[in-house]
Amino acid sequence: MPTPGVCLNIMKERQEGDGVGTLKCPEMFLNQDYKLLHQYYLVRGWRYIDEMFPPDNSSIGDNLLSPELMAKVEWIRPTKLVHNPHLVVDGVSIFDFAQGDVGNCWFLAALGALTFQVHIMKNVFPSGQSFQKDYAGIFHFRFWRFGKWIDVVIDDKLPTINGRLIFVHPKSPKTPQSPSAPVEFWPALLEKAYAKVCGSYEDMKSGNVSEALLDFTGGVHMTVNPTTSPQGLWDLIHRAGKAHSLMGCGTSGEAEFNKKLDNGLVEGHAYTVTGVTTVMSHDKQVQLIRLFNPWGKTEWNGDWSDNSPLWKTVSAEERSRYLKAAEDGEFWMPMEDFCSTFSALDICSLCPDFLNGSSKCHWTSTFHEGQWLSGTSAGGRLECDTFWTNPQFRVNIFKMSKPCEQHTQGPNILVSVLQKPDKRNRRLIRKLFIGFSIFKVPSEMKGSRGKFPISFFKTNPPVAFTKVMYDSREVMDYFTLEPGEYLIVPHTYHPNQSASFILGILSMMKTHTQESFSMYTSKMDTTDSNQHVPFTRQMSDQYKDMTAEQLQKVLNQRFVMGDAQRTGGFSLEACHSIIALMDHSLTGTLDPEELSQLLIKVGLYKDIFFSMDKNRDGILSLYELQNAVEGTGLRVSESLLKLMTLRYGDSSGRISMENFICLALRLGRMAKIFRKLADGQKMHLKEDEWLRLTMYS
Repeated sequence: MPTPGVCLNIMKERQEGDGVGTLKCPEMFLNQDYKLLHQYYLVRGWRYIDEMFPPDNSSIGDNLLSPELMAKVEWIRPTKLVHNPHLVVDGVSIFDFAQGDVGNCWFLAALGALTFQVHIMKNVFPSGQSFQKDYAGIFHFRFWRFGKWIDVVIDDKLPTINGRLIFVHPKSPKTPQSPSAPVEFWPALLEKAYAKVCGSYEDMKSGNVSEALLDFTGGVHMTVNPTTSPQGLWDLIHRAGKAHSLMGCGTSGEAEFNKKLDNGLVEGHAYTVTGVTTVMSHDKQVQLIRLFNPWGKTEWNGDWSDNSPLWKTVSAEERSRYLKAAEDGEFWMPMEDFCSTFSALDICSLCPDFLNGSSKCHWTSTFHEGQWLSGTSAGGRLECDTFWTNPQFRVNIFKMSKPCEQHTQGPNILVSVLQKPDKRNRRLIRKLFIGFSIFKVPSEMKGSRGKFPISFFKTNPPVAFTKVMYDSREVMDYFTLEPGEYLIVPHTYHPNQSASFILGILSMMKTHTQESFSMYTSKMDTTDSNQHVPFTRQMSDQYKDMTAEQLQKVLNQRFVMGDAQRTGGFSLEACHSIIALMDHSLTGTLDPEELSQLLIKVGLYKDIFFSMDKNRDGILSLYELQNAVEGTGLRVSESLLKLMTLRYGDSSGRISMENFICLALRLGRMAKIFRKLADGQKMHLKEDEWLRLTMYS
C-alpha cells in the first residue's frame, strides 16, 4: 500500500527544512540512492539494471519508433558496444555528439550551451564516475526540477539497432580510427537520465530550449523575440555572453517536419548560441553571432557563413581567430539576419547580472509555492470578476542603502511564474495559459492585512503585467519598479483551472514577500453559549449515553432542519467520528457532560459559519473558510487549509455547514491532543500510541 499523501507531504517539508533539494543535498529521484546502489553492486561484482527505468520498450515510448524498428532494438552496455568506452575524452565539447532519432533538438541545444560552462556542467554531471574504475553499470546525474535539485540514477544499457545508438550518439570521425580508440558516452547517458525524468525518450520529443536550460542551472531565465525587439538586443546578448550565460534560440515553423530553408537554416529547430563578437569589415564594425546546429551539420549559407567571401574583408588575425570552415554544425551569422530569422532567444544564467552589465550589483531572490484551486483560488485573468480570489503576494521593495554606481539603467526586478506538472510523463502534462499582474499598493492601504477585495482591482490598474499569456511551463518578465509596496497576482487565463506553481522574485533591492490571506479576529465568548444551555440540559435528561444514530437524529433536527434534504445533513459516519473526538470515557457513546460540551461547540461553529457565509449560499469558499477557521481561535498554514478543503469540501472545494462543523471539531480536538502530548514543539509517539490515536479520533 503506498504511503498516504499527507505523510509524504510532511516528510517532504521536513526534508526541505533539512536542506534536501539543494544542490549540496539533492533529493533522490524515485527514492533511488546512488551511493548505496553503487556500493551494493560493486561489492557483489554485478551490473546494475534500473527497474524504475527498465531497458525495454516502455522506456522508449509507444509512438517514437515504428513497430518494425522497435522489434530490432537491443539495449547494450557501452562495455559491450565498443572496445574502449569512456565517459569523457579530452573534456566535454559541443562537438562530442550528434542528434539521433528523437526530436529533442531543444534538449541538445541546451546541452551544447552547457558544455561551455564547466562550473555548471559539474553540477549536472557529478565527478567520480568512470568505466575504468569502480564500474558497476550505474551512473547518476543531477537536474533542477520545479524548485529543487534531484539526483537521477540510471543503468548504462543504451538502446541500439544493429549495434548503433538510436538516439544521441558520439560524432563519427571523418578519418577511420583503430578499434581500440576511446569512445565517449557522457551525452548518451545524460540524455537517458533526462529521458527518465521526462518519463520516456518519447516524452523528450519537441520542447523549448528554456526548459532544459532551466533544468541544467536552476538559474534566472528570460526569453526575448529577436524579430520584435532588436533594439538593445545586441548589448543584452553581449552582456549575457560575458556573464557566462547559457543561450539557445529557435526558428519558427513546424518542428515535426524540420524543413530545410534555402539559407541553410531549419524550420522549427533549436540552435545553441556559442559566441558573440564584432569584426571590422570595410572600416565598419559588424556584429556577429555564432550558432550550432545539434545535428552536427546543415549550416547557414548566407553572409558570414563558413564560405562567405565577406571573411576576406577582415584582417588576417580576425579571420584566423574566428573562421573555421568545417561542416560541423557551427557557423557565424550577422546580427541583422539573426533578428529576422529567429523567433525566440533564451538566456539562462546563475545570476541576472547580465541585465544591467554589473557584477557588483547584488541580486536577491525569493521563491514561493502556490496553488490555483477550482472554485476557490483560481480566479482567472484580470477581466474576470473572480480575479481577486487568485493567490496574492505582497512585496515590499526597499530603497538601496548603497546605490550601485554601475546600475544607471535597466530593470531592477524580475518576476517568473513556473507551473508544476500534474503528471509524471512530460508529454501528458497539461499546460495552462498563465501570467501575472503587479499592482502598486496605495499609501492608505499600506500595512493593511488580508486579501485585497474585488473593489481594489476595479479601481487600481496594474503597473506591470505579462502582456501575452502562453501555455508554457514558465512565464517571466523584468521591470523597473520604484521602492514601495506591491501586490503580485499569478493567474491563469481561464478561471476554475487547478494547478500548482512557483512564484520567483529577483530584485536588485532588498525585498520582503508574503502571501496575503483573509483575516478574521474572533474570540469564542463562552457567555454567548448560555443560549444553548437549556437545550443541552434537555438532551442530557433524555439521553444518558447517546449513540451515533441518536446523535445524527438530534444534530439534523436541531441544527440542519430543512436544509438536510439539500445538503444531506450529518451522515452516520460523521457522527461516529464526532463521538470519537468527544468520547473521553472511551465507551463509544456520549455521556451527558460530553454531549453538553459538544452541542455548545456545534452551536458556536454554526454561528461562525453563517457569519462568514457572506453571500448566504450555505457554503464556504476557500476565502471564507480561512476566516471561519480563524474565527474558531486557531490559525493554520496554507497547505493545511488546502488539505482541509480537499478532505471536507465538494468537488469544487466548497464546504457545507455540517462539514465545517466536523472540520472545526476535529481541528480543535487534534490541536488540543498535540498540546497535551507534545514536548515543546514536537510530539513523540510509540507505534501503538500512534495507531490508537489515529484509529479512534
